[in-house]
Amino acid sequence: MKPLTIVAATDSHYAILLAALIKSIEETVKTGQKINVYVIDDHIKRSVKSKLEQSVNKNITTLVFKPTDEIIPKGVNLPLDKSSYPLTIYLRLFIPHFIPEDVEKVLYLDVDMIVRQDLTTLFDTNLGDNVVAAVQDPRLKTFDNHWGGIKNYKELGFAGDTHYFNSGLLLMDAKKWREQKIAEKTIECINTNQKFVNYPDQYGLNVVLANQWYELDARWNHFACFELKEPFLIHYIGRKPIYQTYDNQPEYLNIFNDYLSRTAWRNFKPIGESLRYIKKIKNILEKIKKMI
Repeated sequence: MKPLTIVAATDSHYAILLAALIKSIEETVKTGQKINVYVIDDHIKRSVKSKLEQSVNKNITTLVFKPTDEIIPKGVNLPLDKSSYPLTIYLRLFIPHFIPEDVEKVLYLDVDMIVRQDLTTLFDTNLGDNVVAAVQDPRLKTFDNHWGGIKNYKELGFAGDTHYFNSGLLLMDAKKWREQKIAEKTIECINTNQKFVNYPDQYGLNVVLANQWYELDARWNHFACFELKEPFLIHYIGRKPIYQTYDNQPEYLNIFNDYLSRTAWRNFKPIGESLRYIKKIKNILEKIKKMI
């Protein structure tokens, strides 16, 4: 039985989210399969890595840290958008290039998630001719969304009702991804259409993979701002559950804290609003430094 291959990206600040995410995966996988978690390592402090190692069940989970500097292929320049999103959002594009070549399917998960359903059922998804499986974004839904869709969809030749997916969960066919040069095409797309880009990586991926992705059950990427009795996966968009100003569904905060209590961050106290803003400013400054 092959291990499940999962990838997430984090720095020291958000590592606490990763600890809770991994714990939720460990406790929902019922088949006895091992889990290999590749961590895109955005300069995580040694002490924080140690806490992550202490948080996982080593009988189930193997952590593999991949420094960001080793992930970006030579000659590739990441798009330098003006958002407050960290540059690590682009590194998911290179996942099929740094995991072992014998891995057929790999699952990328945003770090601000909690899994509530056995992931082996998701890995069993038949992608057919598609490169990736994802969930239609519950807020944007289609390219013609007026505030966050593909603003130049007409110029690109797409219908307004083309389904738009959220890139927080991506089940990838690694071989097809490499063969079809999805990473290179996505970066080129973002750079070419920079003035129309809203959510940077999502813009590029949705344009490049338009009408060529497998649409998963919406419960596999349920946004925490909406109420649902039994989601398969909770996605904490907006204010994260580590902040005092968390403003999503209260029951999902309880679920997060329950998993967190079984990690090395069990005595964690929520972060105030000023530190949250400082983190966003740091992300923007990092991009400005690369532009200079």
